[in-house]
Amino acid sequence: MNHFGPYLPALKNAIQKLDLWRSSYGDSKTIPELPDPAELNRILDSLAQKLEGNYPFHHPQYAGQMLKPPHPVAWLAYSLAMTINPNNHALDGGPPTSEMEKECIALLAAMVGYQGDYLGHLTSGGTIANLEALFVAREIHPDKAIAATSNAHYTHSRMCRVLNCEFIEIPADENGKPDLNFIEKHASVIGTVVVTLGTTGLGIVEPLSDIKSLADKHGFRIHADAAYGGFFSLIREHLPSKVHWNYLSECDSIVIDPHKHGLQPYGCGSVLYRNPITGKYFKHDSPYTYFTSSDLHLGEISLECSRAGAAAAAFWATIQLLPLTEEGLGKILLQSRIAAVQLSNRIQENDQWELYQRPDLDIIGYFKVPPNAKLSEINRINQAIFDAGMKDKEKGFHLSLFKIPAHLFTKCFPVYEADTSTVVILRSVCMKEEHAGFADELADRLFTISAE
Repeated sequence: MNHFGPYLPALKNAIQKLDLWRSSYGDSKTIPELPDPAELNRILDSLAQKLEGNYPFHHPQYAGQMLKPPHPVAWLAYSLAMTINPNNHALDGGPPTSEMEKECIALLAAMVGYQGDYLGHLTSGGTIANLEALFVAREIHPDKAIAATSNAHYTHSRMCRVLNCEFIEIPADENGKPDLNFIEKHASVIGTVVVTLGTTGLGIVEPLSDIKSLADKHGFRIHADAAYGGFFSLIREHLPSKVHWNYLSECDSIVIDPHKHGLQPYGCGSVLYRNPITGKYFKHDSPYTYFTSSDLHLGEISLECSRAGAAAAAFWATIQLLPLTEEGLGKILLQSRIAAVQLSNRIQENDQWELYQRPDLDIIGYFKVPPNAKLSEINRINQAIFDAGMKDKEKGFHLSLFKIPAHLFTKCFPVYEADTSTVVILRSVCMKEEHAGFADELADRLFTISAE
């Protein structure tokens, strides 16, 4: 099957148009000489061979980590823009791609419900986006702590060390829900609470509506880490957590990663601020920077400097094809959700398997019931299934493993003897659209291999 051949004529046509634009400035002696075709083929053939060492991220049998190829329109647009290599730090570093970025941010702001004035930009990823949001949190409340749950991404505690500010870990129960009483008890010393809308472990949507009530009562800020789950707000009516998504617009800052469910190449995150006054914390002056426009440039509202304009071009092109609506990009998110529900149902229907909990989004945790009720046996069996699945190229699967503290696991499943401190379950990330048509096949393969 030729996966990408049909797209190449469109890319060739666009490159030819850009070549005409380049030629309009006259001949350039600085253009590098074309490499020998045979040598170029040798190098690219060698690269293609090395890339075959990857796991099959493109195929629905891969349901291990948050990995998938970008949408064809994204990599086409990225490739085209990279022939120019614009830099979106300043407007004169990439005038068209800077405008595309502003348009993308406006559409993201509308998606989360921000109205009127707001601030935001694309970043090189969720880690930098969260660092920036926590930097703002520290600047607003320099004498108070930043708090996040034990299920939050490790970015937050680590970045608090980078920022030299106090971090408070909020305990979470066996279902991944934060201890609201703990938040209330420590509210006087907390400046910002991070609420994760789609944890990277099991995709848990933390109770934003409940935490917002506490914020209203005690006056702390809310930062929504929606790096993984943010685009699910497009299909909130189809989610068990829909009530919490309705409060997204009331968060002080929000991080969303287009390079996850936004179908983008890596190197595309985003951060949004409800109040544009946060821009004052980024004020700087560079002696060598000049601007062809008096408008606020993207580098003035960002901790980052150079950023790939190609990332903005790719995201812009993608949402031209798939708008940020339920009928646009939302239809792909819905397929991921359907796949997770289908696979969860199959696991629940099989008395030899246990579902750890119903998924909030599209990530599922589960395990095979061991012959004796010991956590060490669950670990052994799940590791064996994980290893066996990767050995069969045609009828196998690629999953991931997820660790849970024994004291939390046994609250959900008290029949098991905690003879080890950690239990390891299987985890499936059904983030590809193709997973909706493959969920039953994945379940069948899982049950077949585990029975061998």
